[in-house]
Amino acid sequence: MQHTSPAPPIKFDPAATGPLDGIRVLDLTRMVAGNMLSLQLADFGADVIKVEPPSGDPLRDWRDGGHALHWKTYARNKRSIAVNFRHAGAKAVLLRLAATADVFMESFRPGTLEEMEIGPEVLHKANPRLIVVRLSGFGQTGPYAPLPGFGTLVEAMSGLAARTGFPDREPVLPPLALADMIAGLYGAFAVMTALRARDRRGQGQIVDLALLEAIFSLLGPEAAIFRQTGVVKERTGSGSQTSAPRNVYRCGDGRYVALSGSTKTMARRIFTVIGRADMIADARFSSNAARVKHRALVDEAVGAWFAARTREEALAAMRAAGVTAGPVYTIADAVADAHFRERGVIVQVEDAELGAVPMHNIVPRLSPSAGAWRRPAPRLGEHTDAVLAEAGFDREAIARLKQDGVAA
Repeated sequence: MQHTSPAPPIKFDPAATGPLDGIRVLDLTRMVAGNMLSLQLADFGADVIKVEPPSGDPLRDWRDGGHALHWKTYARNKRSIAVNFRHAGAKAVLLRLAATADVFMESFRPGTLEEMEIGPEVLHKANPRLIVVRLSGFGQTGPYAPLPGFGTLVEAMSGLAARTGFPDREPVLPPLALADMIAGLYGAFAVMTALRARDRRGQGQIVDLALLEAIFSLLGPEAAIFRQTGVVKERTGSGSQTSAPRNVYRCGDGRYVALSGSTKTMARRIFTVIGRADMIADARFSSNAARVKHRALVDEAVGAWFAARTREEALAAMRAAGVTAGPVYTIADAVADAHFRERGVIVQVEDAELGAVPMHNIVPRLSPSAGAWRRPAPRLGEHTDAVLAEAGFDREAIARLKQDGVAA
């Protein structure tokens, strides 16, 4: 089913600018994490140049319905040049490009950049103000540094999967590239921090960004909890070991509602709505710690109330009482929701292949320094000639690079 917005598709404007106008980023990364990182910068005006091998970023091969929708989403607002990294002539090209850039991003296995003779020391010799982002699964040092590090591995090794799912079932990996997304957001923050430091000190620096460390940070205080209590927290499904009631409840029409009573006031409201005011004074439910201890009884009472009502009936009652409850949406529900439409959470953007493509809007919303829709995801090597010319290569030199197989 195709869902369209009543608003006309957003048209890209190459002349539009954003608050990061003037920042140039060379993105040699592949797949999701690096593209997520550079997307944040591109959406706010940075000139992000995807430096791709002749085969292209593998993200181009992730297809749904025959279309590269991941690429269309995560490569928007970027330019593309094609360079054969392994060609002997690539080093000179990459160093020339690095000399014109503010940020250099790579996601090769640790040590590969040094094998290519363009490690951070070489890059900083060409451009002392360069921010070098090294994105990897496990970091540039440590016993696991040489291992390939896809997000799946770090989602498992971080402890996240062991905490996700139900206690009587296998651990559950996220159904999307969560580790990559989190690392991309951390990476964008790191780049902005490094640029701020450069503004003060005049020097670039190296960002060692490990997917493992980014996703591990989501566990918050669990290392401290384990040390102090000796308890390894286990899977609780959609329940919580820190507050109750908190769960996903099935309604009488088969649809689901998510509910959170993480404060004393909210828990009282919930018990009142479900007609169980007696639970407010009951010692088993009078404090958060007590409710967590007797979580099964809390869920039994709350679940029975939801099971006797349709989702809309239950939500109406909960919202009227100021309870923090909301429906569990599929993507079909989200694109049809009035709030999503009015806020422009999902927008239609023009697309040469499909006419228009829905994707998430630029996040966050800044006023007046908003992001900008400047260009659609590029074709492989679409901007090779223009970018090389901007780096000082003349027409004849560009032709030779292409003829020799260095660029495409």
